[in-house]
Amino acid sequence: MKEKQQQMSKITILPENLSKKIAAGEVVQRPESVVKELMENSIDAGAATIELLIKRAGKQLIQVIDDGEGMSEEDAILCIQKHATSKLKTELDLDAIKTLGFRGEALSAVSAVAQVEIKTQTVDDKIGTSLRIDEQGDIFLEKGSFAKGTSISVKNLFYNVPARRNFLKTDTTELKHIVETFNRLALGYPEIHFKLYIDDDLALDFTPCSLAERMDQVFIDKVSDAVIPVKEVTDYITLTGYIGKPFLLKKNRGDQYLFLNKRFVISRQMNHAVFSAYENVMEKGEYPFFVLFLEVDYSKVDVNVHPSKLEIRFENEKDIYTFILAVVRKGLSNFDLVPNAGFTKPLGETERIGIDNYTPVNRDDFSDRPAAQSREKDFSQPRQQSPLSEKEIDLLFGKIDKELEGSPVRESFKEIESGVRSPQQNQESRTQTAGGGEKLSGGFIVQLSNKYILAQVKTGLMIIDQHAADERIRYEEALHLFKESSPFSQLLVFHKTIQMNPGNFALARELSDYLERLGFAIKFFGGNTAVIEGVPAVVKEGEEEKTLLNILEEFYRNQQEKKVLDMTDNLAKSYSCHTAIRTGDRLNESEMRALIDRLFATQMPYVCPHGRPILMKISIEEFDRRFGRT
Repeated sequence: MKEKQQQMSKITILPENLSKKIAAGEVVQRPESVVKELMENSIDAGAATIELLIKRAGKQLIQVIDDGEGMSEEDAILCIQKHATSKLKTELDLDAIKTLGFRGEALSAVSAVAQVEIKTQTVDDKIGTSLRIDEQGDIFLEKGSFAKGTSISVKNLFYNVPARRNFLKTDTTELKHIVETFNRLALGYPEIHFKLYIDDDLALDFTPCSLAERMDQVFIDKVSDAVIPVKEVTDYITLTGYIGKPFLLKKNRGDQYLFLNKRFVISRQMNHAVFSAYENVMEKGEYPFFVLFLEVDYSKVDVNVHPSKLEIRFENEKDIYTFILAVVRKGLSNFDLVPNAGFTKPLGETERIGIDNYTPVNRDDFSDRPAAQSREKDFSQPRQQSPLSEKEIDLLFGKIDKELEGSPVRESFKEIESGVRSPQQNQESRTQTAGGGEKLSGGFIVQLSNKYILAQVKTGLMIIDQHAADERIRYEEALHLFKESSPFSQLLVFHKTIQMNPGNFALARELSDYLERLGFAIKFFGGNTAVIEGVPAVVKEGEEEKTLLNILEEFYRNQQEKKVLDMTDNLAKSYSCHTAIRTGDRLNESEMRALIDRLFATQMPYVCPHGRPILMKISIEEFDRRFGRT
């Protein structure tokens, strides 16, 4: 019996002061944790101004002063108790948390590892309360007249937990974490006035403003000129905010801010949705800039995952992922991201041409293109023949204004004022060259070295890479065809029997369903033999076998070398690469116009599926400067 008692006595109840220190370790990991908890409490208190004072990177002092609703004496005493909160009343409240804080752990945890002093007064009270906790945990109360709101001072963090204090990083590192949290909260609540004092000096002063203005305050370098607004409001979910233009791509994840119901959160899945929307604009290792606000029914998300409250779970994560992907992709496609080429003079009088990615781009810049038209694409149309006759092309360009008049897309898609001219003007302006070909005067569109298309637009000259442009078109066509239930195939009069190597044969069989949707009709036999009975209409006659094998080899190369793991994305890229117009293919005027028209009907007309730019502009101003007209 005694042996049993001795065994049972090995387990004891921890003293309260020790258990509080252990529990505090989950909530208070470093000075930044204290800053986050205190500032979130100030926001929940309805503060219009929040001041943060830091000394020695928060190791000596962290003080948060707000002009919120304040606390009574009773509330001030209760707020430092464990699991004491004003934000939850019943268990049902946990299913729809609308405040930043709710767990009732912050002040209790902080007071266990630091010296805490609270001064608070409500708007209705003439006398406020001062509460101080000494090293033994005793509470000392005083009455006095204080500013309306609450001031909480946290001194000598981890003074009673030397091991934790020794593991803190340098002052520079700890201060960096504090500033990051300060900036996140400032971005989430631009209507609040935030001030940051570092060692008695005012370091940051963010006055109340719009989100765009707050972004300029936080990021300093006029980032609002380099972002695209996004906004999509539905009954179930809303997404607003800003995404960076492609030249804002970074080599680190630092400038990515996702707010769920105004709470900064970290979600790899939702961040990935934004990355996917940028598609091939990004290279591996690059990350887009964004500040996005996601609003979802509070009952559909769970923020009570970790004491830090940064992790979240969604009831229907897949739907939200798809929504973010679609909205960000739409935002990118609604704005002209064409880089402007200009002449620079970096050394002496020598000039060279360069790309200015920092020119602000507005919605009206979409008019700087040869044409735009909203019509259903005919994905089965062979490439060898122009989808439209020259007469149809002329009629098409002449009636754009009428078709778009009064349409919501009118603001984004305007026919150029000078560039592509009316059919009659084009006919009148043509003159015969000595070689018998045609040359356009005024608004023109020409092919350069059977590689580039040059088109006049109202602000200058647009240059288009014909192969990259057609790649983008074919890529999006392929993705569309993968979703279609009835593939279109151009049957061959004489079937092509080919002998494949074992690797290509196995890959072709694996991809057979997707190849069929693209338009390939293939039968497989023993001995690595396949018979091509039909091909997509865009495949040139006599190149059926070569095109198929090139697609398979490109697919394998993308998979092994470029780590393109998404099967449909990889196959669409491989298909577009080997069915698109090639460098060296000669195009007539109607084919060029049709190519441009179809390019600007895609979701991302600025880069090819592999990330190369498709087009750029040289402005009239640059030409004027080059020829000494400025």
